[in-house]
Amino acid sequence: MSPDKTTSLKDEGSRLQVVAAGSTAGLISRFVTAPLDVVKIRLQLQTHSLSDPRSHLDLHGGPVYKGTLPTMRAIIRHEGLTGLWKGNVPAELLYLCYGAVQFTAYRQVAQLLQRFAGPQNRLPQSAESFIAGGTAGAAATAVTYPLDLLRTRFAAQGNDRVYASLPRALAQIYREEGIRGFYRGLAPGLAQIVPFMGIFFAAYETLRVPLDGLSLPFSSGDAVAGVAASVIAKTGSFPLDLVRKRIQVQGPTRARYIHKNIPEYHGMVGTLRAILRMEGPRGLYRGLTVSLFKAAPASAVTMWTYERALRLYISLGDDARAEM
Repeated sequence: MSPDKTTSLKDEGSRLQVVAAGSTAGLISRFVTAPLDVVKIRLQLQTHSLSDPRSHLDLHGGPVYKGTLPTMRAIIRHEGLTGLWKGNVPAELLYLCYGAVQFTAYRQVAQLLQRFAGPQNRLPQSAESFIAGGTAGAAATAVTYPLDLLRTRFAAQGNDRVYASLPRALAQIYREEGIRGFYRGLAPGLAQIVPFMGIFFAAYETLRVPLDGLSLPFSSGDAVAGVAASVIAKTGSFPLDLVRKRIQVQGPTRARYIHKNIPEYHGMVGTLRAILRMEGPRGLYRGLTVSLFKAAPASAVTMWTYERALRLYISLGDDARAEM
C-alpha cells in the first residue's frame, strides 16, 4: 500500500525498501552537490582571509580563498574541473552507506519509542522525530566515519597529491596513524550530528505536511521542507562541523595539503579555544555561506529523492506481491 502525505517517514516501507531508498537518495545528492562540498572543505580548513584583520601574512605557499564562486574559479584554474570532485569516490561510498544507515536507524528508533510508550503515551511528533533523528545521525556518523575522513583529506589535497588512490590512502593512514587515525575528529562529529539531525528531522516532519498543502510545483513540498529544516539545523551546529574538519587533517600529512599552514590542534575543546584565540568567533563560521548553499540543495535532493524512491520501491513490492 502506497503511503500518503499524512504518513510519517517513520512508518513507511519495509526495512529493505528504506535501505534502498536511503542509499539512492544519498548517491544522487552527493553527485549533485560535490563541487560545493569541496569548496566548503577548502574554506573550513583556511585559517586566513584577506578581509579578516586577524589574518597573518605567512601562508607558506597556501592559497587564500574568498567566497564561493571565486574559490570554484581558483580550483578550476589551478586543478582543473575535476578538482571540484576530489574525494568523490569515498564521498559516494559515504553518502550511500550513510543514507542507508540513517533512514533505517531513524525508522527503527522511532518505532521502538512508539512501542515502549504505547498508543496512549506516545511522545509529541517533534520530540519523537528529534530523538530518532539524533540517534540515527549518531549511528550513521559512527559507522561511516572513516569514509568521511577520507573524503575530507582527498578534498583538501592540491596538485601535490598526498594520497595517490583510495587503497593507498587506507594503507598509508593505517601504517602511519593506526586505526585511531581513521577516527580523528569523531567526538565533534558526534557532538555536531546529534543536534543537527534531531533538529532537521523534527523540523522536516513538522513542515512537510503543511507545505504539501500549498500545492507547490513539481510536488516540491518535500524539497522545500528539506531546505528549511537543513538551514535551521546547519546554522546552529556549524562550528562543530568546522572543528571536525580541522581535526581530520591532523597527523603526519598535515602540512602537505593545499593549505600549508593548518595549525596543530589537540582535542575538540582545545581546537575550539585555538580557533577563537587565533581567528576570533568568525573563524568558527568559515564556509558557512557555501555550507548553507550546499546543505539546502543536498537536503532538498535527498528528501525529494528518498520520498519518491521509497514510493517506487513500495509500488514495485506491491506489484510483485499482486503477481504471486
